[in-house]
Amino acid sequence: MDYFRFMHRNWLFLLAGFLITFTSSYGQTYFISLFAGEIKGDFGLSDGQWGGIYTIGTTLSAITMIWAGVLTDRFRVRALALLVMIGLALACVAMAWVANWVLLVMVIFALRLTGQGMMSQLGAVAMVRWFEASRGKALSLASMGFAAGQAILPVVFVALFAVMHWRSLWLLAAVLVIVTIPFLLILLRRERTPQSMADEAQIAGMNGRHWTRGEMLRSGLFFLMIPMVVGPSAWGTALFFQQVHLVEVKGWELVAFVALMPIYTLAAVVATFASGWAIDRFGVSRVVPVQMIPFGLGFAVLAYADTIFWAGIGLMIFGVGQGLQSTGASAFWPEYFGTRHIGSIKSAAAALMVFGSAIGPGVTGAFIDFGVDFPDQMLPIAVYYFAAAGLATFGIVRYRPTLGR
Repeated sequence: MDYFRFMHRNWLFLLAGFLITFTSSYGQTYFISLFAGEIKGDFGLSDGQWGGIYTIGTTLSAITMIWAGVLTDRFRVRALALLVMIGLALACVAMAWVANWVLLVMVIFALRLTGQGMMSQLGAVAMVRWFEASRGKALSLASMGFAAGQAILPVVFVALFAVMHWRSLWLLAAVLVIVTIPFLLILLRRERTPQSMADEAQIAGMNGRHWTRGEMLRSGLFFLMIPMVVGPSAWGTALFFQQVHLVEVKGWELVAFVALMPIYTLAAVVATFASGWAIDRFGVSRVVPVQMIPFGLGFAVLAYADTIFWAGIGLMIFGVGQGLQSTGASAFWPEYFGTRHIGSIKSAAAALMVFGSAIGPGVTGAFIDFGVDFPDQMLPIAVYYFAAAGLATFGIVRYRPTLGR
């Protein structure tokens, strides 16, 4: 009932957050990777070469995010989202016309910066600023845009492969982005004042302070949390990036594997709502230590999965981790470092996330070229997740007393 009342009172802003996160889909790995086979075929690329191109483009976008993410501290979401969405639409058009691998690097850069980077950043920062006491609920509801994109777009676009050329599908993606813009502008015609423009709404972090990005980067807690931030992005991105290779090695059909996305999404949705409720009820410190564990378990199950049924189980467990991560990670930064500089702080975290999504495909692609199939890489990745959970738990135990609440 709390969720329904909250949605009824704030539906304009929550729907805007949903549209922002949904539109980020066109720059997310799970969408771009649907075209991996066609891209590799058109440009004559191996798995390692395609992964390298993706890594270079995504790394450039991660570096740019360090600067671009700060813009969310200076401009309203309405104005910034308009510019970013226009840029995303142009990047989709460029993908439809890209002629060689050099230009492909720049197109990947543009898609990742505008889609995964800035649109995701806008969605999270907007919820953190617009809502205080119900921050967990707001983040979980806005995150439904990510879930909806993962559940709907892969199934629809894979089906469209039968009747449309892959380049034409990127033009369709550009049209969908453009069509979304007027709806978002209408929803945000009376946008709430960002907390950065209203000092009385600020919530302090550790030791009662509002940490700057520079101070955060020098704190011990930040370094303990780096594996938690990088891991899901790096290896989760690799999972979807290598899905074409994965199904070939396992002997599954791509259509059958993609059809599991709604199951994965349902698990992520349930976990997202549960974690949003838990954050508001018990605090983000209770959620963060456990959010890496389902990722590790999911990869362990997928490593041994020999049927589509077990692949579905692995993806479902992985989806639980994704749901916990979608709210826990976003709520962690304002809780421990304050809200006054949350845009610049979140941009550093977003840059790490984007960088993680750059190294995941590159590392796994290189190992594939060396003869280590992706399923054989999954158990070491699972160990990484469990180690990241341990470091995050230590950080929470060490620094939680400094919150003073």
